[in-house]
Amino acid sequence: MTQMTSSTGGALQVAAAGDPTTIRSKRGIAARLTPWIFLAIPLALLITFTFVPVGNMIWYSFTSWNGINPTKPFVGLQNYVDIFTKPQYWQVFAVSLYYFAASFLQMALALYFATLLSFNTRFRNFFKGVLFFPYLLNGVAIGFVFLYFFQPNGTLDATLAAFGLGDQTQFWLGNPDLVNVSLAGTSVWRYTGLNFVLFLGAIQSISSEQYEAAELDGASKWQQFRYIIVPGIKRIISLSFILAIAGSLSVFEIPYIMTGGANGSATFVIETVQQAFVYRKVGLASALAVVLLLIVIVSTIIQRKIVPDEKVDL
Repeated sequence: MTQMTSSTGGALQVAAAGDPTTIRSKRGIAARLTPWIFLAIPLALLITFTFVPVGNMIWYSFTSWNGINPTKPFVGLQNYVDIFTKPQYWQVFAVSLYYFAASFLQMALALYFATLLSFNTRFRNFFKGVLFFPYLLNGVAIGFVFLYFFQPNGTLDATLAAFGLGDQTQFWLGNPDLVNVSLAGTSVWRYTGLNFVLFLGAIQSISSEQYEAAELDGASKWQQFRYIIVPGIKRIISLSFILAIAGSLSVFEIPYIMTGGANGSATFVIETVQQAFVYRKVGLASALAVVLLLIVIVSTIIQRKIVPDEKVDL
């Protein structure tokens, strides 16, 4: 009788303690669910404010919706056919080429100054601030500043005349041959600081031992730049290239403030905004936005194929 009671008590203790297999199973389930619990709110926000609007935009691009009427007539691929067949929409691609070319000039200047100021240079902190300062300014303020800068007999004309480079008044923003060059130059002035900071941080992360070894081997500054700096910041250059493509197609505030898209200066985003909110063609504007999204995605894929990420051996 006593032995039976002892056995029963031991069984009860084991049952109270729980089956080790069951405990491990519950811990495994909890470990798998914990990351999803923490990700639930960010994923909900991402789906609500990113994927759902993108899905709606794609749907609108197949309609002729005007943004007001509750009905959305389905037109199929007609909006996309209009985009690729009507010259007025092809013009925005030509305008984007000015900003695309300017972005490469911007990257070259940023890389040059980042390389120069990454070494011991007098007043380098001052020059760092000067180069990065334009990026901190509001785009509206920059638009108004350069609006007066480019006006006839304004600052630019007076400066050129002082150096004997301009003998007549130029309509920088009124001449279709000069307006996009002027606006692209304004974008170079504003965004060089961003690329400069990216390149500077990447260059300063390169070990100084590599420069010392190169100097001992008799490498020149150009050889150090070519064989140490450029390979060392390849990923940042790749990132800047993606930003250059996306930025050249999504330019908005500076040309919109300075010209409003007049004289052939309408960019992709300006044309999209005008189609949606001026001409009430939300379906066509959505198709333009989808085309922009596809161009950026395809360009990114091509860039990743050309310059793949380096594999890190663990």
